[in-house]
Amino acid sequence: MAKGTLVQKIIAAHLVSGDPAKDSQLLIKIDQTLTQDATGTMAYLELEAMKTPKVATELSVSYVDHNMMQNGPENRNDHLYLQTVAAEKGVVFSPPGNGICHQLHLERFGKPGKTLIGSDSHTPTGGGIGMIAIGAGGLDVALAMAGQPFTIPTPKIVGVKLTGKLRPWVAAKDVILKLLSILTTKGNVGSIVEYFGDGVKDLSVPQRATITNMGAELGVTTSVFPSDERTREFLRRQNREADFTELCADADAEYDRVVEIDLSTLDALAACPSSPDNIKTVRELAGIKVGQVLVGSCTNGGYRDLAMLAMALKGRKIHPDVTFGIAPGSRPVLEMLCANGMLGDLVAAGARILEVGCGPCIGQGQSPADGTVTVRTFNRNFAGRSGTKGDQSYLVSPEVALAAALTGEFTDPRDLGIAYPDVREPELYTSDDAHFQMPVPGKGIIRKPTIGEPPVNDALPQNVNGVVVIKVGDKITTDHIMPAGVHLKLRSNIPAYSKVVFECFTEAGKPSFAERAAAVRDAGKHGVIIGRDSYGQGSSREHAAICPMYLGIKVVAALAIERIHRANLINFGIVPLIFKDPADYEAITEGDALTFENLPAQLTPGSEVTGTLTAADGSVKKIVFTHPMSENDLKLVKAGGRLNC
Repeated sequence: MAKGTLVQKIIAAHLVSGDPAKDSQLLIKIDQTLTQDATGTMAYLELEAMKTPKVATELSVSYVDHNMMQNGPENRNDHLYLQTVAAEKGVVFSPPGNGICHQLHLERFGKPGKTLIGSDSHTPTGGGIGMIAIGAGGLDVALAMAGQPFTIPTPKIVGVKLTGKLRPWVAAKDVILKLLSILTTKGNVGSIVEYFGDGVKDLSVPQRATITNMGAELGVTTSVFPSDERTREFLRRQNREADFTELCADADAEYDRVVEIDLSTLDALAACPSSPDNIKTVRELAGIKVGQVLVGSCTNGGYRDLAMLAMALKGRKIHPDVTFGIAPGSRPVLEMLCANGMLGDLVAAGARILEVGCGPCIGQGQSPADGTVTVRTFNRNFAGRSGTKGDQSYLVSPEVALAAALTGEFTDPRDLGIAYPDVREPELYTSDDAHFQMPVPGKGIIRKPTIGEPPVNDALPQNVNGVVVIKVGDKITTDHIMPAGVHLKLRSNIPAYSKVVFECFTEAGKPSFAERAAAVRDAGKHGVIIGRDSYGQGSSREHAAICPMYLGIKVVAALAIERIHRANLINFGIVPLIFKDPADYEAITEGDALTFENLPAQLTPGSEVTGTLTAADGSVKKIVFTHPMSENDLKLVKAGGRLNC
């Protein structure tokens, strides 16, 4: 492991077991947790199943920011459960309308040098304030709330050296888009990105948080900035200067890899459909017509981003062919924009003010028209994530979004002929915490009938009589596996939600994945999923493991499985396997038999696993797999998951 880095220092201060110089897995103490409502309901049901009376962390916060459309009773039923279980278990509750978990946590609770895990993949936002902040499945977060340490792979540390200074109209978003063009979304599992260099001091904490937030798309464990005078300044403006601790890497710190980015040479960039690493300069895209512009989300919903928009739009109107929506990241930001008149300027320019929350970023409203380009300041543009099949979604900075909203097409903001707004941060941010509900037990937990119990798996059978239910390609995201949007309200009802697993691959007139998997299960056989590279990237949603488990899936085999999804598979008793020879992927077809004899005995630390493939034509082939599991992982998967241990 690299020595003298900030990552190494924070891990060392929280190390429970494992030697970073020798061991492939480390156990670290977790100081803080966060959950959001789309993943949190299941996490607290799991916490209840553990018979945990009170959380053991320094701080745990339950945020409601995802499921707020409330079409039907399901969403509000979840909110009431989350509110009352938080009160009983010692968890701070943030109600709907208070803000997005990552931005609120950064503003009100994040502390340099602390560890944080959250049941949302963009939890690394906290790295902008100098935390080791990691996205995880809800069960892992529940275990941390119960006082158990969290397992991380001994990380390779990628040092990103920043030099220079951003030019006007080039933004923090362009820094992470540039890094995505270098590292891509693949091949970074087990790495942590650490930023250093003279260019760091040019970036405020909210700008750093934009970078660490979207760093999740790299597939790394997390990203982190040092805690310095800019951090102290941010905390002082939040009336939290007492939480400041100075933290940085040693001058002679060694990194496993160093990437250098000169901020002064960056251009305005965009991630093109349909991957966050499909990067082009905005000038390359110039002239492409735009029908929708959305600004906000946990990536770019802060005060500075929206104030810049308001100042640039004052006295101007958006293009008549564009619908323009604004979603502030937190209630304090919305309050400040109201107080200083900037919200009025946005409305006068033609902006639609959306609810403070995740909203369109997760496909909850504002889906674009068919054949329409949508330009968003969000962090993901996976195909169909917007809620429109065949969408054309681009990810950009607020500056580029502004230019598109004014001109109706892709335009480099430096070509607008507008002076860059002189945005001055408030001396003190609005920091009214009255909307947070401190835990006061005694009223009991409300559980409405739409909330079920977390399903429990059977122990891994001696012989897996597998049938390949589906074969998919590269970069299968958890959005592909478990769609959000209109289905998100079903997350507390596993039997109902399981019906839409892999819905995007259902062909008209043919059985769905759920129907095929259930038929295999009901025939006494075991379902197998075959993927290619970067299987399970994206959101932390553990339902992408729970629902396939409910449908009888026992094995997922791929060329590579992303970190959070791999952990979720193990937590729920699904065996993650890696093809030893990538060419064997090509030999498999949906419907083939893939059997594993004496599978529990084959699974030992560092072992290879042999399966027998029987094709439809009767031909037989032995296929060898490896696996990424530690001794503890193997114990869990053999038992059928953590809830059985």
